[in-house]
Amino acid sequence: MKKYTIGLAIILLITGTAFYKPIKRTLQEKPVDKNISLSIYKGANYASKVYDGTSVQIHITVEKVRGSKRTIVWDKTFDEKMLKQYPSLENAITQQVNIADVFEKKEQLVVHYYLTYNSKGSELQMQEAQVVEDSAKVSAASLGNKLCLVL
Repeated sequence: MKKYTIGLAIILLITGTAFYKPIKRTLQEKPVDKNISLSIYKGANYASKVYDGTSVQIHITVEKVRGSKRTIVWDKTFDEKMLKQYPSLENAITQQVNIADVFEKKEQLVVHYYLTYNSKGSELQMQEAQVVEDSAKVSAASLGNKLCLVL
């Protein structure tokens, strides 16, 4: 009886080992490419004389966050321009950003906006951050991976 029990245990061990690797491979998440569409435009006319000497510089970074580890995967600084020079919504500046190898279940993408307004030597710095939604959660009615920066 002991020989049968030991034999059965060995057979189960061998069978379990044989099935472990294929099951593990199917359960592992595959990385995906994430596309983010950025739009930059002015939300007001800025025709008043008070804005004549006002410029803005835009710095945008995209971070990949996994637990407490943060890695910058995209970084761009737009040249400083006069506030009046930025287009309205209809002619928005667009930037397509493709981030490769994102594990949606384990990682998040966070877009950081840094705005530096300069008005005749006086500076105002503002920042904002937004998490990019997982593609599985994006509905037809939401903006999804389209992020707008309104000046």
